[in-house]
Amino acid sequence: MTTTNVPPVGLPVLQGVRVIDLASVIMGPYACQILGDLGADVVKIESPEGDIMRRVHRRDADGIGALALNINRNKRSIVLDLKSDRGKQAALDLIGTADILVTNMRPRALRKLGLTHGDLAEANPQLVYCNAQGFRSDSPAADYAAYDEVIQAASGMVDLMQRTTGQPSYVPTTMADKVCGLTIAYAVLAAYIGRLRTGRGQHVEVPMADTMFAFTLVEHIGGRAFEPPAGPVGFPRSLEPGHTAFPTKDGYACILPYTPRNAADFFDYVGHPGMKDRFTPEVFQERLPELYEAIGRYTAGHTTAEWEAFCSKHSIPFSPVMNLDRMGEHPYWASGHNLTVQEHPHEGPYRVIANPVRFSGAPGNVRRHCPELGEDTAQVLAEIGYTPEQIAAFLPEADPPESQ
Repeated sequence: MTTTNVPPVGLPVLQGVRVIDLASVIMGPYACQILGDLGADVVKIESPEGDIMRRVHRRDADGIGALALNINRNKRSIVLDLKSDRGKQAALDLIGTADILVTNMRPRALRKLGLTHGDLAEANPQLVYCNAQGFRSDSPAADYAAYDEVIQAASGMVDLMQRTTGQPSYVPTTMADKVCGLTIAYAVLAAYIGRLRTGRGQHVEVPMADTMFAFTLVEHIGGRAFEPPAGPVGFPRSLEPGHTAFPTKDGYACILPYTPRNAADFFDYVGHPGMKDRFTPEVFQERLPELYEAIGRYTAGHTTAEWEAFCSKHSIPFSPVMNLDRMGEHPYWASGHNLTVQEHPHEGPYRVIANPVRFSGAPGNVRRHCPELGEDTAQVLAEIGYTPEQIAAFLPEADPPESQ
């Protein structure tokens, strides 16, 4: 990938808001990364072993994994053993200074540790407390283990894949983790705005299965939106087998005539103007399978660049199929600085995935690179009033002096 070095600028909007990231893997940490990008002081509480994502796609055996480098930026790391009295008390003291807490621990684990909303609300009534586990905490499945694939199956996404491909497969990205992470971010910000008005925090729960069920049904509820049902579930355009990228003379592209006018312009361009009479407004939706099949017969006759020029001229939805290995080379991504090379103090040069939201007055940026495990333990404990002697008990023992 080709990337560009761009220095961070600006001061984001959540300056002064303290967030406790008591989460692991992707969903919760991704939500807290977003809050950190927006300027919050995010303190990540980690076990002595650290978040397992630190070890995914490492450059070397002792390094920080590729996923962690971005998902833990704009955070500080403190190591606390929550199973010990000392570690738990330090966590409680730290949470007492927080505005927002995000956790993806299961309800049973939170109860065992004494870290439920009920345990914390009296000491910090202003706290916005968010727990996000696989299933609702008041359901029999509350403590089921739930990773992204489980939630894709539970929410209907795997069923959609089977309807289109014939295989009950998973979407090849952590869709549930990331959608739920976005949901956590907007939910806790809404609760925080509510706190600014009322002076009180609240308990926010983001069950992954429920979140993805709602996400999936936006367009796919179909005829089942009516009672009695007026038709099957599913959004016809998305579920058609021919709903795919098409080959061009030199690659693949999304070429998507979306209206009868688009279809007419397409068939004029490929030299088959009579075809447009098959796709008039009265029958356009019903003949989508035929339309996709017809499009696929003609796209290979022109290059991707020729299709882009034509589609742009006629307002037909279009994009070349981007190769992730070369995405940074495309003018759109390069000019937007969506990937920049920055210098990590321990890992050296690495690619930073830009926050996609653009603020005119307070842009987000990388103020802190992903910390080493426990890098900020002493600093954070000092901020909440711990003495140097108390802090020393939380730090790894000093290396013994070398023998003479």
